[in-house]
Amino acid sequence: MTWRMPAEWEAHERTWMAWPTTGYTLGDDEADADEARRTWAAVANAIVPFEPLTMVVAPDDVDVARTHLDPRVEILEAPLDDAWMRDIGPTFVRGADGALGAVDWVFNGWGAQSWASWEHDSRIGRAVAAASGVGVVASEMINEGGGIHVDGEGTVLVTRTVQLGEGRNAHWTQEQVEDELRRTIGAERFVWLERGLTRDYDEFGTRGHVDIVACFSEPGTVLVHEQRSPEHPDFEVSREVRALMEAEGFRVVGVPAPDTLKDDEGWVDYSYINHYVCNGAVILCAFDDPGDERAAAILREAYPGREIVLVDARPLFARGGGIHCITQQQPKPEPAA
Repeated sequence: MTWRMPAEWEAHERTWMAWPTTGYTLGDDEADADEARRTWAAVANAIVPFEPLTMVVAPDDVDVARTHLDPRVEILEAPLDDAWMRDIGPTFVRGADGALGAVDWVFNGWGAQSWASWEHDSRIGRAVAAASGVGVVASEMINEGGGIHVDGEGTVLVTRTVQLGEGRNAHWTQEQVEDELRRTIGAERFVWLERGLTRDYDEFGTRGHVDIVACFSEPGTVLVHEQRSPEHPDFEVSREVRALMEAEGFRVVGVPAPDTLKDDEGWVDYSYINHYVCNGAVILCAFDDPGDERAAAILREAYPGREIVLVDARPLFARGGGIHCITQQQPKPEPAA
């Protein structure tokens, strides 16, 4: 079977998310846990007016999840370690016959990081596929959904410190990674970033996920995180990524970073690139920052006809990710040609 990963802006059957359950995502006390639950729920509740949404919830958390979630959110019970569905869930692909498949990557806690656990999360890809009635496309490559971004026409953005990084597939060659992406998601053109944003290499980072740095908004057009402050370490990262995308021949649209440069932990990686495109809307990270409206205006042009919905993403970024990181799209199947 020949598979193709549809672009995120193509029609969705539904969105998948996972409910925060244990560990660092819930934090050290009940106030932290409540903040996490309210934030995950805010994202789900922003999406469900536009398309169906299923939240995977650990059995013991169903009651508390229900108190936060819009009644339209469906719940699938399954054990969980964490709540980053983009990474633990499957990557949906479409076959030549229009039917869907679900790529089940090997998930090992973002490169077997010391703080991570993944006994349950490593099984979520198959659980979601089964609940969707979709066949599994098994892969032996360690990968996460946040580590790839596609244009729906065969081009994929990837990062050397992710797919070829320590703890993941360091023993693979670039050619082996590309062959596996060709087999599983129909990639034909590979654009390799050298690195991701600086904070993403801190303790709870992913070591370079692309979905906080650059994304396609249509074939041939790439939105790029643009850090405009020369004192911020991502100033140079932004310049490198823009230069790469221009060299690849893409139309590049810079999306300026928020004015906020630091939080209590140091340089922030706040990024508007980590948005989620659903049916009729874009769910955009907000940071209570003047940059929020700048980004909203740019995304209105990038995704004409879609409503821009802002959700405060600071609690997500404090935990190592953003709105795109906690969502995963299931495309609509298509009739056979």
